[in-house]
Amino acid sequence: MTEGLRERKKRQTRQRISEVATGLFVERGFDHVTIAEVAEAAEVSVNTVYNYFASKEDLVLPPEEASPQRLADMVRARPPGQPAVRAVLEHLREEVRRRERRLGLTEGFGRVLEMMRATPTLTARLEDLGREMTDALAACLAEETGAAPDDPLPRVVAWHVGCLHALVLIEIARRTAAGQDPGEIAGEVLRLLDVAEDVLGERVLGYAVREGETCSE
Repeated sequence: MTEGLRERKKRQTRQRISEVATGLFVERGFDHVTIAEVAEAAEVSVNTVYNYFASKEDLVLPPEEASPQRLADMVRARPPGQPAVRAVLEHLREEVRRRERRLGLTEGFGRVLEMMRATPTLTARLEDLGREMTDALAACLAEETGAAPDDPLPRVVAWHVGCLHALVLIEIARRTAAGQDPGEIAGEVLRLLDVAEDVLGERVLGYAVREGETCSE
């Protein structure tokens, strides 16, 4: 579907507010910047900021980029015949190749990372988000495979995927903090994903082959 003018303007406004806010947070610290100051710098009203972002933390971790459904959505979008975990691996590889912002593979992310690490509410948000992603994926896999409520397999597979996703983010953060550029980091993360795929057994890699309708949100 082609993006309409109204939708494009809303997306551009949302992006501008987030970028302005992040710049202020990096410069002065997350806790030392108010929503009113973000609104003034972005040349919008305070109400406009809240219309786009429900909380101050959302300015740094927008729900569309940091959604609890992120891993489950990768599984839902896979084509027939593809197992769940292989779909996640393929999706992550594509994000790394595109050097997506949500992974932190952009110039200047090092300073953003330092700001986030210095902000307890943001680090706690990231930890909670990781657990929520794994739980949502486990529920999706259980629904799609028709697993019994006491079957631990969907949760075990989801745990493997959640750990791998966390490892990718940790590796990017570690290399960013060491001063490596996004291109170099992307190459190393692709190598990490190859190693992870080699280590994971076929029981995990071949789990939940999509046959028809996938799980619902």
